[in-house]
Amino acid sequence: MNASFDRKKKKAEWPAFVDLDKWSHAKPQIFVIKSRCKECGFCINYCPEQILEVSDEINQKGFHPPRLKKGDSFDECAECHFCELICPEFAIFVKIPDKGEKK
Repeated sequence: MNASFDRKKKKAEWPAFVDLDKWSHAKPQIFVIKSRCKECGFCINYCPEQILEVSDEINQKGFHPPRLKKGDSFDECAECHFCELICPEFAIFVKIPDKGEKK
């Protein structure tokens, strides 16, 4: 009767056959085209990881483009590309380098 309860649970073996080197990639880079930025703040406000902030730098139009927060690194980037999708001026984009590309 209790045969179904006597069975031992098997450990999941999926990590053993997944080649993580095949799926790993270089860290993403965030690029800002400073001359296009109009300081709308969408990229800063809607970043799920909150890694962007307003910079002290001023572009030709008199606006402060975003930058990576001090102390943060690209490791925190979720690679969601939401900043580039929400930017009305197409002033920001995320690039994931190819395996062969150098930093």
